[in-house]
Amino acid sequence: MKFGIAFANTGPFADAKGATAFVQAAEAAGFESVWTVEHVIVPSGYQSAYPYSPTGKMPGPEDSPIPDPLVWLSFVAAATERIRLATGILILPQRNPVVLAKELATLDAMSGGRLDLGIGVGWLEEEFDAIGVPFSERGARTDDHVAALRALWTQDKATHQSPFTNFADCILRPRPAQGSIPIHVGGHSVAAARRAGRLGDGFFPGRGDHDELRSLFDVVRASATDAGRDPDAIELTAAGRGAVGERALDEVAALADLGVDRVIVPAFLFWKDPAADLARYGDDVIAQVG
Repeated sequence: MKFGIAFANTGPFADAKGATAFVQAAEAAGFESVWTVEHVIVPSGYQSAYPYSPTGKMPGPEDSPIPDPLVWLSFVAAATERIRLATGILILPQRNPVVLAKELATLDAMSGGRLDLGIGVGWLEEEFDAIGVPFSERGARTDDHVAALRALWTQDKATHQSPFTNFADCILRPRPAQGSIPIHVGGHSVAAARRAGRLGDGFFPGRGDHDELRSLFDVVRASATDAGRDPDAIELTAAGRGAVGERALDEVAALADLGVDRVIVPAFLFWKDPAADLARYGDDVIAQVG
């Protein structure tokens, strides 16, 4: 089992000093990865419903700092050696896929192949409006952008033609150190699970109890089979909010029984005393799982 930390670029870890100390301590404690969140802007007084809270609002004040995930990951990459650098998630349809392919390939090459790209379609319609991307097209744009990214990363002279992105015989260098970059589809919906099975390298549902996760994972596997892909090759990640405290090992075992490959715990668990709390989790949970 692998362990990661979500919301890594928030709270006391949003600035340079906090970010560096946090990720170095996470690496020392045995965490496999850190996962960043993204919002380019937060429209004041937004009405779109945040899907991961009963209040419909994101946690914290609207003006809470959310550093750009790729800049933040680049910064901590230079201060670490092994820990994987992940977006959890990057709102793919808001991005220009050609520019993004270059940014991601550069980060992967310079970090020694440590990048994982977690993607989502987004939920904050007012943010899409501010960026100038039609909210109604976000699903189709996501599928299109995945194909465009992979073409630019893997083809010598990349070509991609679609209603959203068109280029021919384009050379992108540097290439990712991994050859390509693993793409993990985020989201708690059946549509997200189908997308993960159809075109993802992994699936990262943002919420769900064990029964919900089991159902979504079944959808992923069925979708992969329908697409002629190996369902066992798709890495499954789960938010292990129960994987803390006295019953942490029981929760990790239960998630493993569901087929989970990576447990993600939230960064706010370590806000009070990051170095000590990360080390304690490494000893009490990560080291015990092996």
